[in-house]
Amino acid sequence: MAPLPGWLVVVDLQRVFGDPDSPWTTPRFGEVRPRVRRLAAAFGERVVFTRFVAPAEPTGAWVAYYEQFPFALQPPDDPLYDLVEDPGPARVLTATTFGKWGPGLAGIVGEGPVTVAGVATDCCVVSTVLPAADAGVPVRVVTDACAGSTDDEHDRAVHLMGLYAPLVELTTTAALLDG
Repeated sequence: MAPLPGWLVVVDLQRVFGDPDSPWTTPRFGEVRPRVRRLAAAFGERVVFTRFVAPAEPTGAWVAYYEQFPFALQPPDDPLYDLVEDPGPARVLTATTFGKWGPGLAGIVGEGPVTVAGVATDCCVVSTVLPAADAGVPVRVVTDACAGSTDDEHDRAVHLMGLYAPLVELTTTAALLDG
């Protein structure tokens, strides 16, 4: 089978979001991991994993944010921020922002298309998808390969991203891989 066109961006599939004891846990994290693995295999060498890390010194609105979540003020190499999947030869993009769209990711994926999976749907995923779409990159969100902070928040974020059609297309793992 030939690799799927474009790039797969796996947003923040990290221990901090998968650990059930973490304040940032996404309850369906374990359910999306096998789907992400299937997607990564289908995209071959065109996969980018992103990592959220805390800044060395928060500034601006981030100061109040980290006052609310001080547990997260850890160095980038802390196990808290480890990816839960071995990225293998895939590229890894690390950022101190929720959204990963910017010059670094754009420099890797070019004009796309981009397929997005990961966590949390209602934070880092939507913050990555909407700026990419706004930049004119065709974006496809694999809704069942994303997990939100809650099921309701996931559904709200998916609904919001769906409002950006045709810039953003919503799909499922089966529809993408079997269709």
